Amino acid sequence: MATVEFYVEERDEGFVARSSCGCIVTEAGTLEELYTNVREAAACHAGECGRPDSIRLRFIKVEREETITP
Repeated sequence: MATVEFYVEERDEGFVARSSCGCIVTEAGTLEELYTNVREAAACHAGECGRPDSIRLRFIKVEREETITP
């Protein structure tokens, strides 16, 4: 397995990381916990394919978020 990419958002209670495909999600209170949780989540999800060669974290800063009706 090649690279797994996660998008990370900082929230009041910690961090949430979602894989780019959206099928892996993990949370943590600190960055150190996040690194551990992301590694474990990626390894568990990989299963028979094996661990990824690398994991990339992209930190997203949400300055404003809105929901609109189509």
